[in-house]
Amino acid sequence: MALFITDECINCDVCEPECPNEAISPGEEIYVIDPKLCTECVGHYDTPQCKEVCPVDCILVDPEHEETREQLMDKYEVLMAQG
Repeated sequence: MALFITDECINCDVCEPECPNEAISPGEEIYVIDPKLCTECVGHYDTPQCKEVCPVDCILVDPEHEETREQLMDKYEVLMAQG
């Protein structure tokens, strides 16, 4: 599944540089995660790095974008081939 950032985000800027897929960007009010780019760090790390550094635990699994670990790995491979 892709991740998303809740409205509890304090705009601390620590998650954006941690994302290896550049899926996190500033939104109008809070940071947002592009589900097309988010692989939950599959292919890069064992755990989502944005969740590791978030001081308020406002990054959750997005139930609207359910994906298996295999699907996330496939997405990772496509993203790496494009980059």
